[in-house]
Amino acid sequence: QVQLVESGGGLVQAGGSLRLSCAVSGRTFSYYAMGWFRQAPGKEREFVATIAWSGFDTYYSDSTKGRFTISKDNAKNTVYLPIDSLKPEDTAVYYCAATRVGLAQTMGAYADWGQGTQVTVSS
Repeated sequence: QVQLVESGGGLVQAGGSLRLSCAVSGRTFSYYAMGWFRQAPGKEREFVATIAWSGFDTYYSDSTKGRFTISKDNAKNTVYLPIDSLKPEDTAVYYCAATRVGLAQTMGAYADWGQGTQVTVSS
């Protein structure tokens, strides 16, 4: 059984920073990559970033490139998403997910999901 547990969300003022974490445990040997998605109130879940299980390859959405940095600690099986210069429009529930497909950008490619962590940015 696989578990993905996100943490690090919270309430932050615009311009501030946060670092989200996703701890992965269980049968992870078949995973190709990890990804972060977010879902704002009333909107569809959208792709944020993905990183290969090795940690060497990454890919970002156009809207998050520059302020978001995905990384992975292989020893801890933990994926990180530091976010700089937070904006009110970054307010969302952030989910991490695991895929066996590749550096995928679509939800359907991800087989396993965490419960999400809330990020709220005040103006």
